[in-house]
Amino acid sequence: MSHTIVTNTCEGVADCVDACPVACIHPGPSKNTKGTDWYWIDFATCIDCGICLQVCPVEGAIVPEERPELQETPK
Repeated sequence: MSHTIVTNTCEGVADCVDACPVACIHPGPSKNTKGTDWYWIDFATCIDCGICLQVCPVEGAIVPEERPELQETPK
């Protein structure tokens, strides 16, 4: 099971992008409801290592489970 970036909590800090060992975190195509950039996790590529959760400074932006209803995943 992968982790999930909560689209409307993410603030686009992107510490998770550089920390991810499998490059499964990608920028969203627009701004979220807070008006900030955001990122999303490719569930098929995520290895559930938890590094993103450890490095993210935004409380609640990443949850340690696959919750597609919380993450806008571009098609």
